[in-house]
Amino acid sequence: MIQINDLSLSIKGHPILSNVNMAMYEGNIYGLVGNNGSGKTMLMKCVCGFIKPTLGEVIVNGEVIGKDIDYIKETGIIIENPGFIMYYSGIKNLKMLSEISGKVDITKIRKTMETCGLNPDLKLPVKKYSLGMKQRLGIAQAIMEDQSILILDEPMNGLDKDGIAVIRNLLLDMKKRGKLILLASHNREDIDVLCDEVFDVEKGQVRQYRKN
Repeated sequence: MIQINDLSLSIKGHPILSNVNMAMYEGNIYGLVGNNGSGKTMLMKCVCGFIKPTLGEVIVNGEVIGKDIDYIKETGIIIENPGFIMYYSGIKNLKMLSEISGKVDITKIRKTMETCGLNPDLKLPVKKYSLGMKQRLGIAQAIMEDQSILILDEPMNGLDKDGIAVIRNLLLDMKKRGKLILLASHNREDIDVLCDEVFDVEKGQVRQYRKN
């Protein structure tokens, strides 16, 4: 569970988020919608522990981010553009990332790449990947350790029609397996197809506007 209590964020005196309250539970997909600059990405960064809120708190499974723990645990994350070592192949990037925690082996990495529509045997360096391929690789790194929480900022960015269908089905399957997923998207169809609850972010204010 993720609980956000009276969260506000200001940077250099400029208000970014104001009095945000949200509750999110396992087995559900939550959507954030709003214009560029509305505060969606900053809210995600606060949830992850990348930015400390000015006021309020984020509690994940009973632990306060920035107090009990420094950052959110058991979470797969894509925020803004996924970062990789551009002259390495996709599988080498994922293998290096996997060595940080040691939770997955090369067989799991290969299977995850294939699930996301990537060929693990492709020797092409990531710098020569298309935007869609880079996005698929970013999703692969977020899900390969089978984390219980996913925080995904525009996960469909750069994907073609087939790629969008693959990732939508993947996220719906992960929801069925009890994952808690928070995603931001400019695509209304993504929101309609995937999300159980939707929050509108406008000028730092967050309000729930639809629940299936």
